[in-house]
Amino acid sequence: MKPDVMMLYPQRPKAMAQLEAAYTLHRYDLAADKTAFLAEHGPKCRGVATNGHAPMNREILDAMPKLELVACSSAGFDGFDVAEMARRGVKLTNSSPALCDDVADTAIMLMLAARRGMVQGDAWVRSGDWAKKGPMPLMHSTSGKVLGIAGMGTIGQAIARRGEAMGMEVRYWNRRAKDVPWAHVADLADLASQADTLIAIVAGGEGTRGLISERVMEALGPEGLLVNVARGTVVDEEAMIACLADGRLGHAALDVYASEPDPDPRLSQLENTTLYPHHASGTVETRDAMAQLVVDNLAALHAGRPLLTEVDLSGYMPEPAGA
Repeated sequence: MKPDVMMLYPQRPKAMAQLEAAYTLHRYDLAADKTAFLAEHGPKCRGVATNGHAPMNREILDAMPKLELVACSSAGFDGFDVAEMARRGVKLTNSSPALCDDVADTAIMLMLAARRGMVQGDAWVRSGDWAKKGPMPLMHSTSGKVLGIAGMGTIGQAIARRGEAMGMEVRYWNRRAKDVPWAHVADLADLASQADTLIAIVAGGEGTRGLISERVMEALGPEGLLVNVARGTVVDEEAMIACLADGRLGHAALDVYASEPDPDPRLSQLENTTLYPHHASGTVETRDAMAQLVVDNLAALHAGRPLLTEVDLSGYMPEPAGA
């Protein structure tokens, strides 16, 4: 008899075929009456297959008393009640290792596109301005400049290696210094003041909301470039728009936004923005690998093996009463 798994969000075709072969999948994502569906099937399931776009709230947790694992096919899990999951001993896996290289590549792509005017250059050729007006204005190089990175996890380190290979001097901010070969700067605004480009690659959630503040953006300055491949919540978007509009910040190259998929229209009206549709991990290879981690982590759970990409939820545990 196949184990039961609750499907909150569908996976890629190859992963779905494996999951359908190995488990009885309960398609919460397709259920018309989700509350009734949870009540009927939730108590059977030790595992959940989902991604960060689907909720994992107390209602779902209450309906699944045997739940042991939430296997998430995205890196982020902003909508999950991780404190309650931690309290109940429910484990979480995500897909960060699978998307590392593509997200790091996208961060560098956005930096270069902004610095070298890739979007403007494409328009210059297509519009005929090259023939009519001559060469487009000169842009700025990246080699020899300072690359600041906010967040020195797996992806931050991959970005740092790429920046270093391009001849940039890498410095970083992280809540705790890491054993890495790049200089740690304890204050984020201080790092921004030293950097030509600042790339944000920290986890989302309340702990990092507005981390890239008006103070940080003013420190980055009128020649500075902000690249965000983290989460839209990480940047104070109202302050960013104001800083871009009045020249306190030179340019923003963004993959993520405060409201998706309908970002603030003021961003597209500004000439000093380069915009990408939250697609840093958007390759066939990476999305297949991300979904495969859901398959492999669920398999590990049901075989009694260690999970492959477990997220440490110890930091989300509530304080004991009276502490």
